[in-house]
Amino acid sequence: MTSPQPAPGTPGAAKPSSAALHVVLAGGGTGGHIEPMLALADALSRRTVGGAAVRITCLGTARGLETTLVPARGYDLRLIPPVPLPRKPTLDLLRVPGRVRRAVADTRALLTELGADVVVGFGGYVALPAYLAARGAKVPVVVHEGNPLPGLANRIGARRAARVAVTTAGTPLRGAEHVGMPLRTSITGLDRAGERAAARAAFGLDADRPTLLVFGGSQGAASLNRAAVGAADALTAAGVQVLHARGPKNTDVTVPARPAGSAPYVVVDYLERMDLAYAAADLALCRSGAVTVAELSAVGLPAAFVPLPIGNGEQRLNALPVVEAGGGLLVDDAELSPAWIEAQLLPRLTDPAALAALARHAAAAGIPDADERLADIVLEVARP
Repeated sequence: MTSPQPAPGTPGAAKPSSAALHVVLAGGGTGGHIEPMLALADALSRRTVGGAAVRITCLGTARGLETTLVPARGYDLRLIPPVPLPRKPTLDLLRVPGRVRRAVADTRALLTELGADVVVGFGGYVALPAYLAARGAKVPVVVHEGNPLPGLANRIGARRAARVAVTTAGTPLRGAEHVGMPLRTSITGLDRAGERAAARAAFGLDADRPTLLVFGGSQGAASLNRAAVGAADALTAAGVQVLHARGPKNTDVTVPARPAGSAPYVVVDYLERMDLAYAAADLALCRSGAVTVAELSAVGLPAAFVPLPIGNGEQRLNALPVVEAGGGLLVDDAELSPAWIEAQLLPRLTDPAALAALARHAAAAGIPDADERLADIVLEVARP
């Protein structure tokens, strides 16, 4: 006597060989989850399976950045209830089990509707209900962890995942495979040397001067702003030009007009084209979020990393592999100052051989094809 088989089109059912593979991606909330999710979506969209394009649906919540970023990249977004976990013991903890049950039920119904072949999670509020719903629906799961210290959702998801991929070697998840951080092809395909002159011209920089890029994320960083502006005279007097993204709200960050003949110091609110900024620069002064570190390594741009001084210390761990490989420097936020920039960065920026060595080591630490590596894993799991 044979067991009844799932109806075609439901999770767990065997699909006809001609049916399009359907990959469901769960990675909403912050850019650190959304950017690698979209990079994987792009990699999968370049593939075909059995002559058919891979179908892709992204899961998110109404409160995350995915509500704008995912549709802007042309992917279908379906919303599920968020399951925020309180960081401290409060009465709100009593509401978590009910929220989880509702979110899992809604997500499982959605997986059934979509006929999902595999769920890929990147952590955060969206991933936990997706992992639990996939387990109940017998849909295989692939987990990608972008940080060296895994979050709760990915620690739970990894326990029964078919495959677990990580950005940083040594990330403590069972069965973890080191694949790197999936990134946009506009970054990984960047020819920094070939684009340098045009990129510098686009920002009003000189073509041949050594260039420091300063940025603190989309909102800027006050400590980086203060230190860089404080070192402006020393940098530009030595012939080093600066491209400084101060953050759109930090309008008080200004630099007095440079004396005639000194190097430019260009201040912008925000960098729309990070690829051009990377091409223009010889060295970066920045935070060390997982995506930032991965992008800089992928394009071979060395950096002085200033980890965010709050949180669990993961930004320092993000930067360590690149720094230990000789592709950058590490300085605590409290230690960053104009004097530190003058003592540590200025000598390197004015030494072409030192810059070239830093760039080589930074590139050696990068994994520019992480999106394709993860896509291979996903397709192997979805259709063994």
